[in-house]
Amino acid sequence: MNNFYRKANYNGCSNYNKRQNKKINTRSVGDSNEQRAAEFMEKEGYRIVARNFRNRYGEIDIIAIDGNTLAFVEVKYRSSNRYGFPIEAVDYRKQQTIISVARYFMMLNNISEDCPIRFDIVAILGDDIEIIKDAFGIN
Repeated sequence: MNNFYRKANYNGCSNYNKRQNKKINTRSVGDSNEQRAAEFMEKEGYRIVARNFRNRYGEIDIIAIDGNTLAFVEVKYRSSNRYGFPIEAVDYRKQQTIISVARYFMMLNNISEDCPIRFDIVAILGDDIEIIKDAFGIN
């Protein structure tokens, strides 16, 4: 019985450690792709205002100014299109979360509702980067 307990405990710990390592690896991949996206956006003329802005409801990867428009940007990466394209990962629920966090950012920073805003997606598929401007809007 002691051997069984030790074996079960060990297996539980090893699975936990694998999950933790995967989470760390996923986060580092996400961070490096957000950095790639920010650099690409700056080359395209965006001025980055904030990165990884969050509140209790969610997070916006990048907030930037493009011309006179405040852009709230979601970065999505896929190594291949085997599980779908990056833009497909920004579903209705994710869009609503981004909109909610954007409203909070504007309120917190006293940004007028008259300020032109839009919601962009930076889609990274392998080495290709594309900015989809005005990918979704407020209904």
